[in-house]
Amino acid sequence: MSGQSSFHYYLNWAKERIDEMDAALASLENKASEVQADLRTKSTQALAELRKKRDEFQDAARKQAEANDAAWASIKAQLDSDWTQFESELDKYVATFGEQVKQQQATFKLQAEAQIKAWRDAADKLNAAATEFAGERRGDIDTMVGRMKADATQADERLQKLSQAGTASWSAMMNALNETRAAFDRANQSARDAFRKAAS
Repeated sequence: MSGQSSFHYYLNWAKERIDEMDAALASLENKASEVQADLRTKSTQALAELRKKRDEFQDAARKQAEANDAAWASIKAQLDSDWTQFESELDKYVATFGEQVKQQQATFKLQAEAQIKAWRDAADKLNAAATEFAGERRGDIDTMVGRMKADATQADERLQKLSQAGTASWSAMMNALNETRAAFDRANQSARDAFRKAAS
């Protein structure tokens, strides 16, 4: 059990990013036909580059699925860099081809939904894994899972308010996603620590 619980953190972390990448790409691809004809070729190339970055990230994460903490720690720095590059390319795409506020809001909404789904999926997986523990050790994990679910609800409420406001800038929407993503990472790390403590 200790091997599996130790890498839940990394799998949850990677899955959350992949889900956001997929959501952003789905939103952009849905609106690609609305890009002005003279910019469509560049738009198609930029989308292809975003898909490529997502695929590379996903492949690297999949290769690590059964790896131990040391292997994940060594690849996580590269995946962090890959994620940052994807975000940067996404920002460039939206600035160049998605100037319409509706496109920005649609992309934000899908990314926010993907992020919240990743939170809930992670909490459900951790809750299911907690059944292997008994008594006091299980209580600590249950408390942490409850906190993770509550944090997910707070993040969801915050992102929903921003989405419904409709007047937020792209940078404000991305800052909100970054803040809730960081909160997810902290909650996920707490879960990892609780599992390690319970397994020892």
